Amino acid sequence: MSLEKWLSSKPVLTDGAWGTELQRQGLALGECPDSWNLKNPDAVVAVARSYVEAGSRVILTNTFRSNRLTLTGHGLASELREINLAGVRISREAASGRAAVFASMGPTGKMLMMGEVSKSEIQQAFTEQAELLAEGGADALILETMTDPAEAKLAVSAVRPTGLPVIVSFVFDSGKKKDRTMMGSSPEQVAKEMSDAGVSAIGANCGLGIEGFIPICARLHAATSLPVWIKANAGLPEIIDGAPVYRITPENYANHLPALMRAGASFIGGCCGTNPAFIAACARKLYS
Repeated sequence: MSLEKWLSSKPVLTDGAWGTELQRQGLALGECPDSWNLKNPDAVVAVARSYVEAGSRVILTNTFRSNRLTLTGHGLASELREINLAGVRISREAASGRAAVFASMGPTGKMLMMGEVSKSEIQQAFTEQAELLAEGGADALILETMTDPAEAKLAVSAVRPTGLPVIVSFVFDSGKKKDRTMMGSSPEQVAKEMSDAGVSAIGANCGLGIEGFIPICARLHAATSLPVWIKANAGLPEIIDGAPVYRITPENYANHLPALMRAGASFIGGCCGTNPAFIAACARKLYS
């Protein structure tokens, strides 16, 4: 389960946010973005293609919420297979051989420690989704925006049988120094636990603005020999008229890339608030 063929020239530029881009095309607040793989595939392929054209060498899939437990909450469980297969197909179409397709898998949204779901239910949900994403032709799997290492370990054990490379990315935005997961785990702790679980790369996404990711990246890099995956937010948003507004510019975001590279990042992209303009600015910084 190696990522080496994508890392022959580091760092690798990934993509930016998807949800906010789909909202710009009409996705309603509270609507499940993944449903658009079937309802409005042209809009989804447009988002994916815009990142490829901006310079992304890895793009994700619009499948972050496409496990059975999460889709059930949206009344979409009966469309699980079609949503996942369409998500990979759309990104592969957009990539057109110019970018790899790493399939996005988000957390279930259920709390193990609160007894909302059993371990076997979590494993079954991740197994089912991973098998569909592999069937669809994904190049790798990215378990992203994870907050609970226990759920992450269950997910890794469930998806590794696909034989695809597995990346796990956590949110570090808790604790006095904003360097812990919601469950209190440090970068060093999750790096060790995920390395022991057999992942192909470890990372961080969402949560903080890009400045806060530099020390997180350095600590992950120091704690493991695995490649480090980084997708930061475009700063912390202000809520204006009920909508998030991000103040950092694409150029300001890209100016932090040299520091991220020195900190050990192997994959660099963007999360909430970023868009193709951010990726284009990053491409100029990385590849020009």
